[in-house]
Amino acid sequence: MTEERNTYIVRCGEVALKGQNKPYFERMLVERIKKVLKKFEGIEVKRVEGLIFVKTPADLSKDLVLKNVGRVFGVDSISPAVEIDISEGDAEAILDRIGRAAVEYMQKLIEEKGVKTFKIDAKRANKQFPVESPQIGRIIGAKVLIGCKVLSVDVHHPDCVLFVSVRRGLAYVYEQKVAGFGGLPLGTNGKGLVLLSGGIDSPVAAFMMAKRGMWIDAVHFHSYPYTSDRAWEKVQDLAKIVSQYCGRIRIHSINLLPIQEEIVRNCPEEETTILVRRFMMKIAERVAKETDCLMLITGENLGQVASQTAEALVVTDAAVQMPVMRPLIAMDKVDIMKIAREIDTYETSILPYEDCCTVFLPKHPATKPKLQRILESESRLDCETLIGAALENRETVTIYPED
Repeated sequence: MTEERNTYIVRCGEVALKGQNKPYFERMLVERIKKVLKKFEGIEVKRVEGLIFVKTPADLSKDLVLKNVGRVFGVDSISPAVEIDISEGDAEAILDRIGRAAVEYMQKLIEEKGVKTFKIDAKRANKQFPVESPQIGRIIGAKVLIGCKVLSVDVHHPDCVLFVSVRRGLAYVYEQKVAGFGGLPLGTNGKGLVLLSGGIDSPVAAFMMAKRGMWIDAVHFHSYPYTSDRAWEKVQDLAKIVSQYCGRIRIHSINLLPIQEEIVRNCPEEETTILVRRFMMKIAERVAKETDCLMLITGENLGQVASQTAEALVVTDAAVQMPVMRPLIAMDKVDIMKIAREIDTYETSILPYEDCCTVFLPKHPATKPKLQRILESESRLDCETLIGAALENRETVTIYPED
């Protein structure tokens, strides 16, 4: 007796536009889907003519499958579907078989969702099948009307759109198209290092870059004992949430307090914020080079705070030679918060634990710093010794996605 299986159709979205590189991106996407589903037994994942098909044991929760696959970057949408074997028989017999499956499917929707109106959206992916798509739709629609007396057709505002896909040897009937995050599969665009604070923005920035296919590592700066162990735990909690999308994240935790104290003792107060930020970037660049990261990633947003004015960002970038990616640079704060809620980082981000940026905060920080003046202030500090000590005393932890 054949084991009953559930079938899911996975669409690739942007991956489908990759031309000659499309097979590579599809293979990477298949591997990512297999990886997130490996905790379940009896999973089959394969790609066929631009689509990916996932088959699972019938007793595995559909919501669980949709949740896990939907988090895989590169997935545009997923549909739980009924698969029909059409490898044998003439066109009439095949359409009759599809019709019976469609009637049974719609009867369940009537019972579960109270569906009263519908329309058919049919597609003949196998052009050798002798009946064209519009005619398939009319035939299957008629069979559904006969088999489900309570239903009527509404082509403009139906309660349900029933999709019928006729492929080579198999047909599929489904109703849902559950949206994924899209983007590109992890691992197709190198690795970047995010400056991860405990705030709202940087976890979203990490998510946005991972969505473009980039592996993520992180560096976190603290000012212990001015910042607490609980603040560090909060950052790890955020990394755990983000890792559900980005995969494993290695966090390098670095105490910035000795550097901050040297800056406060030797430099103008109004320059403290920008000088601290430049040290963060210099240290992050060292970590990035050690860990084969191609670029730095920050959650900075133009004009949001004193260190994020256009002039301040220019001075900050001058501290490093590595590219700095700012995926949130032109976004409204409301839009950033919306994404944070969608990926479940928001509630953790707003927990009231201090971070290093609030330590020794000047009353009137420079909003239009001049690079030459900042370099003159930095010359009063033993930058190499301070950076070396900070790197030597770092703590590194690896965060894995939770099952």
